[in-house]
Amino acid sequence: MPPALTTRALVKRYGRTTALAGVDLEIAPGELVGLLGPNGAGKSTLTKIVCGIVRSSGGEAKVCGARAGSRSARAAIGYLAELFRFPDWLSAEEVLVLHQRLASSRGGADERRDLLGLVGLTDARRVRVSAMSKGMQQRLGVAQALVGRPRLLLLDEPTSALDPAGRRTVRELLERLREREIAVLLNSHLLSEVELVCDRVAILSHGRLVAAGAMNELTRSRGLEVETSAGVRLIEDVGRAQVPQLVRELVAAGEDVFSVRLVRSTLEEAFLELTGSDAA
Repeated sequence: MPPALTTRALVKRYGRTTALAGVDLEIAPGELVGLLGPNGAGKSTLTKIVCGIVRSSGGEAKVCGARAGSRSARAAIGYLAELFRFPDWLSAEEVLVLHQRLASSRGGADERRDLLGLVGLTDARRVRVSAMSKGMQQRLGVAQALVGRPRLLLLDEPTSALDPAGRRTVRELLERLREREIAVLLNSHLLSEVELVCDRVAILSHGRLVAAGAMNELTRSRGLEVETSAGVRLIEDVGRAQVPQLVRELVAAGEDVFSVRLVRSTLEEAFLELTGSDAA
């Protein structure tokens, strides 16, 4: 099975402005990848090229082995924009019927039933959009993006307007997509959410991919946080292998050791260091 998404030396120029400057990225089937970067970093341009809305100036982008923008590539993509809107007068099921027609899906009632069950809206199939909470609409948005059994799901800020309970629901939904081998490219400013759900992170800055990898590859050890009878302190430049010796030394010095915790930098700290930004 080919990668869900591959970009090689991807370039996009708008006149004298370079939005993407040679981006190499690969997403495996079923992999959840967070796409991060400051405003103007090139995230939206990358997404539009993958969708086939914008043509690249150089390099290549492929979706499931097909050239981005081709009929087969478009058929393999599901997309949920940040600012989406469904007709207020349609029910949840009618929204899916509409998108089945737009996507030429032959899934029929079985597909609608499956998708509404997947996003937890089985009992809301006849509820109109106007009567739905923001969280319900967000889940319906994910359901419509999954019409036609896409292999790559592009999500733009899917949890930014939700409360903690709603964000947790969407996170659990994204994790279930792994079982269906649906890859996800998640564009989000909520770094804590990305840290919780994504397998890997790709960080763009000024049109360049400045880092890509798993969380433990992008963050670094800050040392050990030790709680003793003398209080809590951070001991830097030590790791897991030094814990037994450190505890022995503290006990020998007359301190009671209550806890020892490995401390790593956060994704936010890594993001700011790599991009030189003061905000995501």
